[in-house]
Parts: sequence; structure tokens; C-alpha cells
Amino acid sequence: QVQLLESGGGLVQAGGSLRLSCAASGRTFTVAAMAWFRQAPGKEREFVSHINWSDSATGYADSVKDRFTISKDNAKNTVYLQMNSLKPGDTAVYYCAARRVFGTYEFWGQGTQVTVSS
Repeated sequence: QVQLLESGGGLVQAGGSLRLSCAASGRTFTVAAMAWFRQAPGKEREFVSHINWSDSATGYADSVKDRFTISKDNAKNTVYLQMNSLKPGDTAVYYCAARRVFGTYEFWGQGTQVTVSS
């Protein structure tokens, strides 16, 4: 299987920046894509961004487009989420996820808390 470990969360002021990391281990050769999701208290889980492992194609939710950037380091089996111009509405637990080819996001990390103060 695949294990995912997020890091980089914390408390920042509005307008600040954070970079989240997600390190994958285990059977990482089977991973086709990785993604970031987030969930705020009382809210549904929300898609944030994804990146394909093979061609580095990316996608973003409209709410974070132009502010967040997803990237990866193939050698380290690690995905990053650079978050700039953070808003209080970005406050949530951020989860890293991975999927197989033609699969669903079945592998999940423990989550890392991001809190943006106003």
C-alpha cells in the first residue's frame, strides 16, 4: 500500500504564506496522481488541487486558483502545495491523497492544520 505524511501546516496571518509537503512511501510506483483536499469544521471536504505523476498536469479549485501552486519532486516522492495570499477562509485541515491509474483517491494522510487569522 501507500502511506502519506503531511507537514508544513501552522498559524499565519491573512496575506501570509505556507508550504505544505506530502511525502509518499510504500508502493509509490503505483501512484498515478496526488491531490490536496481540505475540510473546515462543519463543512464538507473540498478539493483543492491535484497533480499527475507522469506528466505533471495540474488542476485547482476556483477558490485557490492564482494563489496556490502544486508541485512535485519525483526523486523524493513528495508533493508540495505553496499557499500564498492566505485568507481566513483557507483555514482548514489539509489532507494529502493519492490514487492508482483509473482509481479513486484511496490513500490519505493524517492531515495538517492550517489556520489563517484575520
